[in-house]
Amino acid sequence: MIGITLALAAGLVAPMLAQASAAAPPAADTWQADCAALAGRDGEVVISAAAVTPDPLFLADPDAGARAVPVHDAFCRIEGRIEGNIGFEVWLPRQWNKRLLGAGVGGPAGVYNHADMAARLAQGFATVTTDGGHKASQERWMADPKARVDYEHRAVHLSTLAAKTLAARFYGEAPARAYFTGCSGGGRQALKEMQNYPGDYDGILAGAPGPYMPLQSVRMLWFALEQQRRPKGALREQDWALYEASVTRACDASDGVRDGIVENPATCRFDTAQLLCRPGQAEGCLTAPRLAMLDAIISPMTDEDGAPMDGGLFPGVRTRPGPPSPLLRAMWADGVHDDPDWDPMSFSRSGDLAKANAAMPELRADRTAIRPFIQGGSKAIIYQGWQDPSTNAGPTIEYYAALAREHGGVAALSDAVRLFMVPGMYHCQGGPGADIFGGSGQFPLAAGADPTRDMLWALIRWVEDDRTPQSIVAARNPASAPGLTRRLCPFPQSARHRAGELPDEAGSFTCEDDPALRAMLDRP
Repeated sequence: MIGITLALAAGLVAPMLAQASAAAPPAADTWQADCAALAGRDGEVVISAAAVTPDPLFLADPDAGARAVPVHDAFCRIEGRIEGNIGFEVWLPRQWNKRLLGAGVGGPAGVYNHADMAARLAQGFATVTTDGGHKASQERWMADPKARVDYEHRAVHLSTLAAKTLAARFYGEAPARAYFTGCSGGGRQALKEMQNYPGDYDGILAGAPGPYMPLQSVRMLWFALEQQRRPKGALREQDWALYEASVTRACDASDGVRDGIVENPATCRFDTAQLLCRPGQAEGCLTAPRLAMLDAIISPMTDEDGAPMDGGLFPGVRTRPGPPSPLLRAMWADGVHDDPDWDPMSFSRSGDLAKANAAMPELRADRTAIRPFIQGGSKAIIYQGWQDPSTNAGPTIEYYAALAREHGGVAALSDAVRLFMVPGMYHCQGGPGADIFGGSGQFPLAAGADPTRDMLWALIRWVEDDRTPQSIVAARNPASAPGLTRRLCPFPQSARHRAGELPDEAGSFTCEDDPALRAMLDRP
């Protein structure tokens, strides 16, 4: 494999956050030459391009179809491949804070996370990202066994090792600390790093990780197919909006203030029957077929024998209307059945779930055996939107509860792994809640390195200064909700509003133990 390998990474000793100093920048006369010298082959790692970028540079992965990301500082941009199919990029700033940041990629991957790289480059991080072992434009990539396993876990690990070696060659010293950030599929990648490769990163920031993604995918595909089979019951965007707004009105005040945000949906009780259209009513209600479909979707999904396969959805959580995501079809047509003509209507909830687990066993990220990660002194923060329609909150909470049972209870686990639930947040961001707190893809970030408002810097302070994050202040985009901030609390605490104070300021909330959340820790 690549030069320095794990032996170098394992021997790193990092300075405390308060004492951290930037590495001396490369000399001006050798800056570009030192970067260009990184090109070439080292075993299975091939660096096809290494050059100092112009300043400013506007980037966008051509396969991503995303907006260009501005980068306002020149840096050494490295483009390479591992084992022929695993694409990766490493960005090395001239003013380096001696830290490496891995940037995870969501969904089917196939693209690079330039956005997180650009945001954190300005803070001095050397950054690395990978396409997961394929390109988004590559048809039927899931039919390739190597591409599948690289997507499951290998691509991030191998790219991380390559990035550590390249940084050491460029700066003359290895990264003192390494961190990883990702949400959705990137959050799943974060958990896989913690579980499979505990020596890769000192700190893991995992957002909306979908720990048991195959089962989540069964739920999403099954109910999309059910609505195709029963078109009179198919739910539209306005139906989901009605349901969400109705639940919010019913349960908003549970935290002591009415602000359009439900702090803990697990304590909410809402009877969907009140949404049924009355005789002659055509608006602001659900027809009987649509109400029946809503009740089916939010209830625990059952297998062919009627046994529950999951815990259902928390009140007020909407799902994606319309046909199934193309990724879901690819997962079974290509990854499981290797049949481009596979008929989704033949889908079997329990049967196809078993086949997916057999074909892609490492797609699951719910392994609780993380003792090497904990004993190595590493830390992890998991965050999850309560109202996430894609990777639902229930499985993330269930995984955290399973971790707590495995590792001596929540008090012991909280010394190394903490979960922060985000009220009112959809998938990674968006929704009525405060959704900017330094998570993956959340912009703008708090100015500077503020551990009270930026979850990545809270993680860094935890790892390097041993200061455990007690709460995080989340903000809302000023254009949509000027001045709105909320306090995010570590599970099993919830935020409680202090009477008589402004409802839109984090300082008016305190984190308090939540019996409803604590009870979730004891469920099998």
